[in-house]
Amino acid sequence: MTSPSLDDLLSTARVVALPLVTRFRGIDVREALLMEGPHGWTEFSPFVEYDDHEASVWLRGAIDYGWNETPAALRDRIPVNATVPGVDPDSVAAVLARFPGCRTAKVKVAASDQTLAQDVARVRAVREVLGPEGRIRVDANAGWNVDEAEHAIHALAEFDLEYVEQPCPSLEDLVEIRLRTKYMGIPIAADESVRKADDPLAVAEAGAADLLVIKAQPLGGIRRALRIIETAGLPVVVSSALDTSVGLAMGAALAASVADLDYDCGLGTASLLAADVTGSPLVPVDGAIEVRRVVPDSELLDRHAASPERTDWWLERLGRCFAVLDG
Repeated sequence: MTSPSLDDLLSTARVVALPLVTRFRGIDVREALLMEGPHGWTEFSPFVEYDDHEASVWLRGAIDYGWNETPAALRDRIPVNATVPGVDPDSVAAVLARFPGCRTAKVKVAASDQTLAQDVARVRAVREVLGPEGRIRVDANAGWNVDEAEHAIHALAEFDLEYVEQPCPSLEDLVEIRLRTKYMGIPIAADESVRKADDPLAVAEAGAADLLVIKAQPLGGIRRALRIIETAGLPVVVSSALDTSVGLAMGAALAASVADLDYDCGLGTASLLAADVTGSPLVPVDGAIEVRRVVPDSELLDRHAASPERTDWWLERLGRCFAVLDG
């Protein structure tokens, strides 16, 4: 793997602040740092609350994509799911309309400021829009304990769930909820227990999940993610972390190189952005996105540039995370 210097990274670094269509994951604006390497533009965008140790893994992923060739692509389009934030049921149809052709929807649930009844109403609205043939998966972002998860899965089971993503925070809780609900035939997927773990393979080894949600940047890059997939031996869903189209291109390159891609991927989230860094964003067309490198438009980089204070914050963070990798 080619290793650039910090000066190499800083020489092309641009920080952007992109507004969202709908509040998502507690934010209204998504910030990201973009850089150009010898193989194209790449993205460093760990969420602002992550410490330098965790964020440095994202930097490793950004460097991998910008400074190394991507693996051979096995496909040129990636089927993707729609993503439904914690909106009211009346807003569901408008959200899904931003994902043309998508027949799978991931619905956010278990937010601390919302009730299970609100979650049920949201998922019901999604089912009504998608119809009986649409696929629905829910993502709790580790928001439930085991008893809450069991109760919620029972309440949501009538909507024919494809799977439940990260219902509980700990590995032990995932094992327990999977045992409690196995008779229902609803698979359990692990996300945070993979990308935030010291050992991303521990989930598979413990039998804590039926499938893994894999994200290129948080796992240290495409090559490391592929090694995890190969070793874990479980079905995977390649997903994103509310990236710009530059970051989504990294995820698409990963998805394109996975041998077996049995699930629609969570790479359609550019549709949640009110602005992007390119005039040709990676948004779903007929339910899929293209596999291609994305080159930001200089005019859009200028228009959506973060404030000087936020730019300095990101550049300082970049330096600290680089020092973690260098050390």
